[in-house]
Amino acid sequence: MVEQNDFYKELIDNLFDGVYFVDQERQITYWNKGAERITGYSSQEVVGRSCRDNLLNHVSANGVLFCLTNCPLAACMDDGTVREAEVFLHHANGHRVPVRVRVSPLRDQHGNIIGAVETFNNNATVVNVRNQLRELRRTTQMDRLTGIRNRSHLEGRLRAAIAESDHQSSTTALLFVDVDHFKQVNDTYGHDIGDKVLQMVAATLQHNVRTTDILGRWGGEEFLIILYDIASLETLQAVADKLRALVEFSRLDLENLSVTATISVGGTLFQPGDTPETAVRRADQLMYQSKQGGRNHVTVG
Repeated sequence: MVEQNDFYKELIDNLFDGVYFVDQERQITYWNKGAERITGYSSQEVVGRSCRDNLLNHVSANGVLFCLTNCPLAACMDDGTVREAEVFLHHANGHRVPVRVRVSPLRDQHGNIIGAVETFNNNATVVNVRNQLRELRRTTQMDRLTGIRNRSHLEGRLRAAIAESDHQSSTTALLFVDVDHFKQVNDTYGHDIGDKVLQMVAATLQHNVRTTDILGRWGGEEFLIILYDIASLETLQAVADKLRALVEFSRLDLENLSVTATISVGGTLFQPGDTPETAVRRADQLMYQSKQGGRNHVTVG
């Protein structure tokens, strides 16, 4: 039995969450390493003291003191009901730490309540991890140079758009966009200016597609746009011509010169049996027809 108790103590001691036990008088009888880490108070400083001493001084977001007025430990021991709360505890260094606490009754072998156990974790850590995951998702889906979606994200959205198009009556379209004479821009002005041209084109496209549409950089000077609810090729032609003209009349003003760019565009509607590869290939071929037609042109089909 002693070995078993030691096993459980070691297990609880090494939990990431803070854990502490109180008896019926709300005197702290156990304080794990997680509680030490989150609060800054060692077990030696805490065990034997009562939570009535207001050591952690739990308060709500609007400043209500839990320990003196609405203690979840006391309430839990009164009725045996598990309670949870969002509170701010007092750290040993003086600052406030947001935590989520969960209080459960401790019972003897006859079912009588003999104390309570409180577990708590650092909400700031959870929020930070969530924010980091969100940022990671954002950065892995974004093209670093232009700030729009990258090819990996586009490939996933293409698969989803084709699946939706196969099961819905609405029509989805695809535009393949290529910046004209981009190698000449790099050769004439340098790669730094070339990057700024790509950023200018991407920003022009981004600000002039609908929020429901998906724009991304396919690679190099190539962009893809997935457009939803496009009723016909005529509508697609009009949308693409508008974007083409807006890029044509954009201008990158530098110290001693102004740099402009044009785009060639190929546009197509998704067709039954399409895959991402077939749809992109068709739009790409139509874009090359625009190149052959003199560039700064739109071809749909």
